[in-house]
Amino acid sequence: MLKDLFQKRKYATIPSEKAKRDIPEGLMNKCPRCGTIQYSKELEKNLKVCTSCNYHYKLNAMERMTMTLDEGRLFEYDENMVSEDPLIFPDYENKITKAKDKTGLKDAVVTGEGTIGGYPVVFGAMSFDFMGGSLGSVVGEKLTRAIESAIQKKYPLILFSTSGGARMQESILSLMQMAKTSAAIQKLDEEGGLFISVITDPTFGGVSASFAMLGDIIIAEPAASFGFTGRRVIEQTIRQKLPDNFQTAEFNLLRGQVDKVVARKDMRTMLIKLLDMHVMKGDANYGG
Repeated sequence: MLKDLFQKRKYATIPSEKAKRDIPEGLMNKCPRCGTIQYSKELEKNLKVCTSCNYHYKLNAMERMTMTLDEGRLFEYDENMVSEDPLIFPDYENKITKAKDKTGLKDAVVTGEGTIGGYPVVFGAMSFDFMGGSLGSVVGEKLTRAIESAIQKKYPLILFSTSGGARMQESILSLMQMAKTSAAIQKLDEEGGLFISVITDPTFGGVSASFAMLGDIIIAEPAASFGFTGRRVIEQTIRQKLPDNFQTAEFNLLRGQVDKVVARKDMRTMLIKLLDMHVMKGDANYGG
């Protein structure tokens, strides 16, 4: 009885409303996969990868640039190119404005040139937070111009893809970007250029059905989901239950859709190794 009297009781403390208000917004992050709560600064130090379950958080284009390029420096191409509303689609202009304000970007991709490990490259990174990384006229045009610059300057091309697919508000004009970017990649291949495609979570629709899967080397981040259409649509179509890991990077690796799954902390090192191998092959025209 005395033991029970002096035993420390277990209880939970509920923070007061004032305490909740005193906690700075964005101080903590909760992992969407395992639920682990981490300090935002610690998460950023770990390149936005959960220390508990290795979940790779989505990154925007600027974060990709900072983590990948030497000193995070990019000489940006077509930075003022913006989307119009060619089909006068209801509320499209408003959605574009909101996406610009939210992300600080002009559209869903950033392209330009920089160096990785001292090697000059043409670089592109898509941003899922800008209208789901959708492939519209501006995204297709910026990517095509970047590919043409890689051909002209004889620089390797490195693209980080993430997208929900073609931008429905631009209809056929959006779908045309699949053919345009694919044709540019074909020309790059004919000129002997190197294209390293990096698949990140998620990459679907018109992007995965065009340039994202046309790389000479295709890399994916761990557990990145990619394919043409989502599992729910496929299951409804074939009326079968799909494997739990269906469309993940690891699933696609076993089936030859990607060459390697590379953790974020190793991505830059892997790219430098691949660029070094490209130079060792004796490309006399490398870097112009």
